[in-house]
This record gives sequence, C-alpha cells and structure tokens, in this order.
Amino acid sequence: MTGPDAEEGLGAQPLSKDCVPAWLELLEAVEQVDRAGEHIDAEELHEALSDPKLDLEHDTLGLWDGPRLVAYAVVYTPHGALDVARFQGDAAVHPEWRRRGIGSRLVARMEDRAAARHAAHPDLSALPGELLLDGQTKDEGLRHLAERSGYTPCRWWFEMKHPLTGDVPPARPAPDGTRLVPFDATYDDATRLAHNDAFRDHWNFTPYDRTDWNTWVTGPGSFRPAMSRLLVTESGGPGDTAEGAAAGGEVAAYLLAEESDAETAATGRRDCHVGYLGTRRAHRGRGAAPALLSELLRAAREAGYDTASLTVDTVNPSGALGFYEGAGFVVNRESVTYARPLRTARAS
Repeated sequence: MTGPDAEEGLGAQPLSKDCVPAWLELLEAVEQVDRAGEHIDAEELHEALSDPKLDLEHDTLGLWDGPRLVAYAVVYTPHGALDVARFQGDAAVHPEWRRRGIGSRLVARMEDRAAARHAAHPDLSALPGELLLDGQTKDEGLRHLAERSGYTPCRWWFEMKHPLTGDVPPARPAPDGTRLVPFDATYDDATRLAHNDAFRDHWNFTPYDRTDWNTWVTGPGSFRPAMSRLLVTESGGPGDTAEGAAAGGEVAAYLLAEESDAETAATGRRDCHVGYLGTRRAHRGRGAAPALLSELLRAAREAGYDTASLTVDTVNPSGALGFYEGAGFVVNRESVTYARPLRTARAS
C-alpha cells in the first residue's frame, strides 16, 4: 500500500519485524485512550508478521513521524473464500494524530489494495468482494469514519465472560460413542477437518488449509493445548484424513483454548479464552458442546484461571448465544463489523 500525501510530513514504509517495538508502542497508546481491552505483546506481533500468506511489501503500511510509528494498516486476503471474498482490514491511528484525515486515507488505501488483490486472484474475482472493518460498538470515531467512507454495520459480536470463583456447571458426560480426550498434536489435522465441517454454514467462514490452521489456530504461542479438549469417536469417520484416522478416531467436536500473556500482564488476572468450539454436523444435538464447555470451566478453575471467556456472533445460526448465557457467561464487551463492497481496482 502506498502512503499518504507528501504534505502529511509522514514517512511511509511496509511493516517489518524491525517495526515491532514501535508498533507495540503505538498499540499501547491506542489502548490507553480507547480502553477496548485489547492487549498484545511483541511475540504476537512477530507471529502476525510471519504469516506466509501476508505480502508485507504490499499488504501492510506504516506511517512514521521520524522514529515514531503513528499509524498502520494491514489487509488480509480471504484465500479459499466460498461465497463472498471478504478482505479484513486492520488499522489504527495514534490518538495524538487523529482528526487529521489519516484514518480516511488509510481506509482508502486498504480498499485499493483489497480491490487489486481481488482482481488479480482468479478464484476470488469470481466472487463479490468486500472490505471489513472491526471495532468496539462504543467507538464513535470508528463509527463516524465508517459512515463517511460508505460502510454499514453487518454483524455484531459479544465478548462474554464466566467468573471461575463461584460455581461452574456440573460435568456433562461425553455423548455415546465418543470419548473426551486432551488435545494432542496427533489429532491436529483431524481437528482442522472437524472445524471446517462444523463452521461451513456460518457467516464469513473460509475453510482452513494446513498453513492457515498452523498460523492462526494451533501454532501461535497463545494456544493452550493442555486446556483444550476433544470428543473423539471410537473409529474413524468419513472424510477424515489418514493422520486423523491413525490418531484413533474422528474428531466429533472440539474446544481449543487460548491465553493472552499480554492481557494477564496488563490486568493481573488470568483468562482462559475459548478460541474455537464446534461440533461436526453429524454429531450435533447430542450434548457435545455442553460436555466440552463444562470440562473446560472445571479444568480452568483447577488450573488457577480467574475467568473463562469467548466471543460469539449474536446471530449465530446454531443458537450459541443462548447456550452460552445458559452456561453462565455474561456479556462483557460488544463489537461490530462494518462492510463495504469493493470498487474496481484503481491503477497505483
């Protein structure tokens, strides 16, 4: 992505791992003002920049006031999209540099990059294209920017928490024909296939290939295999890989847990986050999710966590919101996704 107009007085260059300290300083300044509860550390930024599918030169942009990073933008390409090619935009402006038009220009540049990627990719260009922007519902600055730029809210999300100092739901038995096991690397690919089956009817779902799965799910340092649980059938199921079958059965349902070291350092409290919870379509309606969730809450309390958390789509077709409310989770924060159709790519 190209930088802002020359009269901004800002230098522009792609992000790189050398930028991580300045990027972290920018994000900390943003959090101090916005209070979005979003904490991140250097390891997570290094991991984000190590994504093999991210073209750092063209998909990222940093704006600099001398040695100080004052704004950034990143565009993620939805490789393997099924219905709509929804590109994800990620950007922020330092609070001291806001209300100067930088945010609007970053959005325009993300749109240009997404449109160029959309047009150049044969599979994606056959689908309608959109750019998505995410933020807290209370973020009035983002709302005004989105409205000015022609974006409309298309999805709402609840971050929900469950305190672990009191009662947790009683243990639920594993459904007949399955056994509850801790996550193990031998089940990694079978879990990926289970996730791709479980979420294929959800909004904005893109199947994970092995590269993306390792980059974003079981590869990051925030993944907690010791807290993650699987429900495995007694024998392999249709569509499973040789690796999954060799592990001892098909993964019927799964719960993958995460923990943010940055959040713990910032708040002094440990939170066990349910990053992924799903059930294969053929195994739904038999109590798989309640069994996994009750086990996670028990194990997290025993491991010394203060809370458990998760993020849910408020219009999830599986009725997940009501299920989590019934399990004792309460809404902690609300966020929103804004969307706009991509324009025809402009020459850069």
